[in-house]
Amino acid sequence: MQAVLILEDGTVFHGRSFGAQGINCGEVVFNTAMSGYQEILTDPSYHEQIVTMTYPLIGNYGTNEADAESRGVFAKGFIVKEYCDWPSNWRSGKSLGDYLKENGVIGLEGIDTRKLVLHIREKGAMRAVIAAGEYQLEKLKAQLADYPGLVGRDIVKDVAAKEPYGWDEGVSDILSGSRCKGDDRYKVVAYDFGIKRNIIRLLVSYGCRVQVVPAKTSAVDVISLRPDGVFLSNGPGDPEPVKYATDAVSELLGQVPIFGICLGHQILGQALGGKTYKLKFGHHGANHPVKNLQTGSIEITSQNHGFCVDMDSLSDKGVEITHMNLNDKTVEGIRCPDKAAFSVQYHPEAAPGPHDSGYLFERFTKLMAKSQA
Repeated sequence: MQAVLILEDGTVFHGRSFGAQGINCGEVVFNTAMSGYQEILTDPSYHEQIVTMTYPLIGNYGTNEADAESRGVFAKGFIVKEYCDWPSNWRSGKSLGDYLKENGVIGLEGIDTRKLVLHIREKGAMRAVIAAGEYQLEKLKAQLADYPGLVGRDIVKDVAAKEPYGWDEGVSDILSGSRCKGDDRYKVVAYDFGIKRNIIRLLVSYGCRVQVVPAKTSAVDVISLRPDGVFLSNGPGDPEPVKYATDAVSELLGQVPIFGICLGHQILGQALGGKTYKLKFGHHGANHPVKNLQTGSIEITSQNHGFCVDMDSLSDKGVEITHMNLNDKTVEGIRCPDKAAFSVQYHPEAAPGPHDSGYLFERFTKLMAKSQA
């Protein structure tokens, strides 16, 4: 079945469908990971994005329930050079194509993904419409013209939990199926702006009892839970309109240790008095080099964000840069010692990606232990 991608600048890519039929608008981005496509698709941070994989062959190990990072698929479209419809892996439960159909996501294959990626790198991430099945190009262009894009919109509300919930499941061993569970030494309240499951699993494995709360939970309600620490999760879109989260974190600063990841990092930056801005084409992939400025070591990291903290806006706020992206020198980590708060822009929980940055979860527990002393 035919499928098409139309960019806001009028560029058109024709290919074949391997997922659901339909029409979706979103921001088209590219991801440089070689694997981990199911975790990418189920990461709520990809809400309203059309993901292009730079690795040419995708789908060869299928999909399974254990690799889902949330309750469903949040990407609006998935683009690959070549789709493998015959997966071969002992964990595979169904093909990627069937998984996309089941979740109503359009898959597009057979286009020149290198050309698309180079176009995005030159022109920047842009609004796009993807369609499979019956469609008319002119109507698609009109629909795309009405799509507002991500800037200035709060799309966290679309993916965040509606009700609080507890979590006690740690990281699992794939071969044995056993779970690594800590000693429940610390009570952590985790804000869900679009949280990934592996973040919560790691918190549990490092000895935390985790209570996940909706994005709009007030600081007063969080403090009433008497947490040892507060975690700020990843999530989609522009952090600036998520003012309710910034206001809550502003009130929490100094009362309890805080650790943020991705959107949580940006919200912490805003709560400390800083500003954020949109990157040209963002950072998406599992192989981004980041320098730890405190140790001098280089970490290979998993990333997914289109916005960044402006460190110039934090220059007089007592905030230190702890990590820097070696590709474009953007800030990847900050800390505010007098507020017992720190955050990173990348994803130390991986899923998918390397585990170089897992030490940050231990740093959070040490910060909570120091606060208890």
